Amino acid sequence: MLNRILPFLILSLCPVLLLAQSKATVYGKVLSDSVAVPYASVGLLGTNLGAVTSEDGSFILADVPVGKYYIQVTAVGYEKIKQVVQVKNGKNQLEIKMLSAASGLQEVVISGTLKPVSKMQSPVPVEVYTPLFFKKNPTPSIFDALQNVNGVRPQINCNVCNTGDIHINGLEGPYTMVLIDGMPIVSALSTVYGLSGIPNSLVERVEIVKGPASTLYGSEAVAGLINIITKNPDAASKFTADVMGTTWQELNVDLGYKFNIAKKAHSLLGVNYYNYQHPLDKNHDGFTDVTLQHRISIFNKWSFKRKLDRVANLAARFYYEDRWGGQMNWEPKYRGGNEVYGESIYTKRWELIGNYQLPASERLMFQYSLNYHDQNSAYGDTWFLATQKIAFGQLTWDKEIKFHSLVAGIPVRYTYYDDNTPVTNKEKDGIFVNQAQETFLPGIFIQDEYAFHRNHTLLMGLRYDYNSIHGNIFTPRIAYKWSPNYKHVLRLNAGTGYRVVSLFTEDHAALTGARDVIIKNDLKPEKSWNINLNYTNKFNWGQSFLGFDVTAFYTRFSNKIIPDYETNYQQVIYDNLDGYAISKGLSMNMDISFRFPLKIIAGMTYTDVYQVEDEEGGQRRSRPLLTEKISGTWVISYNIKPLALSVDYTGNIYGPMKLPLVSDLDPRPENSPVWSIQNIQFTKKIGSQCEIYAGIKNLLNFRPRRDAIARPFDPFDKDVSFDQQGNALPTPGNPYALTFDPSYVYAPNQGIRGFVGARFSIK
Repeated sequence: MLNRILPFLILSLCPVLLLAQSKATVYGKVLSDSVAVPYASVGLLGTNLGAVTSEDGSFILADVPVGKYYIQVTAVGYEKIKQVVQVKNGKNQLEIKMLSAASGLQEVVISGTLKPVSKMQSPVPVEVYTPLFFKKNPTPSIFDALQNVNGVRPQINCNVCNTGDIHINGLEGPYTMVLIDGMPIVSALSTVYGLSGIPNSLVERVEIVKGPASTLYGSEAVAGLINIITKNPDAASKFTADVMGTTWQELNVDLGYKFNIAKKAHSLLGVNYYNYQHPLDKNHDGFTDVTLQHRISIFNKWSFKRKLDRVANLAARFYYEDRWGGQMNWEPKYRGGNEVYGESIYTKRWELIGNYQLPASERLMFQYSLNYHDQNSAYGDTWFLATQKIAFGQLTWDKEIKFHSLVAGIPVRYTYYDDNTPVTNKEKDGIFVNQAQETFLPGIFIQDEYAFHRNHTLLMGLRYDYNSIHGNIFTPRIAYKWSPNYKHVLRLNAGTGYRVVSLFTEDHAALTGARDVIIKNDLKPEKSWNINLNYTNKFNWGQSFLGFDVTAFYTRFSNKIIPDYETNYQQVIYDNLDGYAISKGLSMNMDISFRFPLKIIAGMTYTDVYQVEDEEGGQRRSRPLLTEKISGTWVISYNIKPLALSVDYTGNIYGPMKLPLVSDLDPRPENSPVWSIQNIQFTKKIGSQCEIYAGIKNLLNFRPRRDAIARPFDPFDKDVSFDQQGNALPTPGNPYALTFDPSYVYAPNQGIRGFVGARFSIK
């Protein structure tokens, strides 16, 4: 009997035994930037199996049937991960890497150290913003998009032509260097143009370093740098389109298209087109509220596959813009004349940039760029005709030696600049003749990043440049990072910066025709010393995420060049400061993601900027123009998943700034009010390839004072009386002794407006 039953029992138990043997264990860690992600949810799709990671990011899934699954990992503050896993008998170990998504920031950066490094491990604090961040407040250019970045302010310098620059931590635009793919392609002549017309569809991310970076990037990187990283053609979408229009009849079009000529050559073509041709005068001062623009930018980037995955890429951009602002009855026939006032600017520009890794056993990279900029401008009856050519080449060597990460480079830069101003007028045999400026700037730098302990990193760098006009320039740098665990990072940075001034290329106020320009002495290069302390913390509480960083900064300038608008109201006087200037303050950024679909990105910056000038009998402290003490930005996003609808509320706020008055009797306030620009946007996803968006910009309808332009009815000062020194005199028709001046500007003059747009992509 037993002999008959035993085989039957064995056969009956076989499926159970086989099932038991086919169960496995899946375990591992969830990491972000080599640090643990605690409290992440890990699950196998199609099953009821799941787990939550511990403090060290580890998880375990037991009794997993053998087979092929999708494993999904989610954590507040990080991008969702879904990947295929093949579960085999026994133990299956996984390492899952996540990217921070609290503010749409990527983890790998290059701007701080000139080589790819994880954001958290970089000894230099770098802020990174992707198109996802900028889409929350769509704008026709990167210049406008930066208004929602804490401590960074696009400053409009003229009420008529609306050209401007970028202020970082209260320092003027000429101290900010703008790069494209790490190349100093955007010169001082064209900061506003370099940040306009770059197709948003081609931008992978924008990296911002606050504080001097002259050791790696040379002149102009004093306040910091903005590095626009474009997409790799290999990873770009096949086709992208973004079209937006506003109730002010503005039209912006961004197009991107990827194609291949051969198996080893990939190309990405981008086109940006912007058109605004509807003059408005809502403040009734007789002048256009917003400059009319017609521009097109074409960008083409190539990448080539080589042996051993060596780098080779090439990119080119052509930019053309026709912009004008002025009296409402201005026409092109009045350009450059004194009948009807207008400021008309024609800009032509082309750029070429490339990277090529040499076929050597060592990692040697040759980077190069060329650019040509032609500007034909008429500010009333004052002409500004300028040409600039820049050639740049740099050979870098990247080497890892045990605990040392070395970077060394030999840069060479040639600049040709010519214009029709006194800057290029040279005296020869008692006669002033035009002579273009040519500057050679060869240099050498070395940097060593030494990880002498698991939690400690020391970075030291030194750069030497020889300027053909100003001679030897040294810029040292040191940085220290301490990270006791994945939650806390402390960074201390100190270094120097220098800047060789190109006066007229940077200050449009000198070109409006309203003031005479006086250069008292030969201008010397500006120098600065900077130190900043940065602390970063990120942690989870429950299923919510909080990340914040706070930075204290201090910069001291010598030889700073200050435009003096107050000694003589008919002049702009330039000279090196006989004393010193200070910029110090505190900046804080915060990212919050809640368990429900609400995210908040907010920041606030306090700056104390002043200059101390030596005078007879003591020193005089003063605050420079257009520098706010308090500023703040925010982005609040809420996602309604059932409706595939997201809502973004963005804004900024600025404290009072000192403004340029025209005379001692000028009745306008000396300081601007507290002002804020706020926007709201609704975005609806339609499938996986399309989304439509609409919203309102400048919800509060904030605009500067109606009298921001002084005497707009007499732009050529035909009815103004002057004394022998050129100062305006009070008369019955001009009781406040004013002259025409459009430099009393601190905020955009564009009021409330609606916008609507659509985005489409084919992967």
